[in-house]
Amino acid sequence: MRRHELTDREWAIIQPLLPQKSRGVPRVDDRRVINGILWRFRAGTPWRDVPERYGPRTTLYNRFARWRAAGVWDRILEAISEAYDGDIVMIDSSCVRVHQHGAGGKKGGDDHGCMGHSRGGLTTKIHALVDAEGRPIRLKLTPGQAGDAPVGTEFVADLDPGATLIADRAYDTNPIREGAAARGVWAKIPPRVIRKDAFSFSPWVYRQRNLVERFFNRIKQFRGLATRYDRRADNYLAALKLAAIRIWIAKI
Repeated sequence: MRRHELTDREWAIIQPLLPQKSRGVPRVDDRRVINGILWRFRAGTPWRDVPERYGPRTTLYNRFARWRAAGVWDRILEAISEAYDGDIVMIDSSCVRVHQHGAGGKKGGDDHGCMGHSRGGLTTKIHALVDAEGRPIRLKLTPGQAGDAPVGTEFVADLDPGATLIADRAYDTNPIREGAAARGVWAKIPPRVIRKDAFSFSPWVYRQRNLVERFFNRIKQFRGLATRYDRRADNYLAALKLAAIRIWIAKI
């Protein structure tokens, strides 16, 4: 058993959530294929360099892409994250550099492919909403130069009443504060220096925000996620969700 491969316990959680095997030609072993997909993103290599023990590279890529298009990765993440701790949630973002191999070609259904120029060059920004244990609830991609507040406003609209939202000053906007108040969510966001109004803020609660930063550190242990090699934004987002699934099942 290699460290990047699914353990028996992890496989027991994922297996019932996978599509049922179709009639006809037997499908290549799902566990072996998922292990191969995980290896590819962990190592950050091209698909053609995945070891032969995981099967043909075309099988790995086709299974990954088909299940992405069918929403399989989305459904698995949604299913295992239903029991998340909604009392405290945190929002943050992190930029990743786009490798030259991912900078050209089809962009996955939009004009920019969630790539944009920022201080780090051509980058993609990952936005994440995590719970009190640093487990991801929602993920979204934007171009690297995009602001955090618009996505923050979108995430707030889905929060449960009574939750406490922790975020940094980039999320100190009227739409976010007003949206949180309208949903009965407590916004613990440090006010920007230009703010004239006073807001309730607890430095002790705010210190827990390091959990969302730890989440980004964990997914960036995957070399294929720390740098974006995929041309398609939807494929890269699907890979992030696969890593998020791994984080969840490790803590269940």
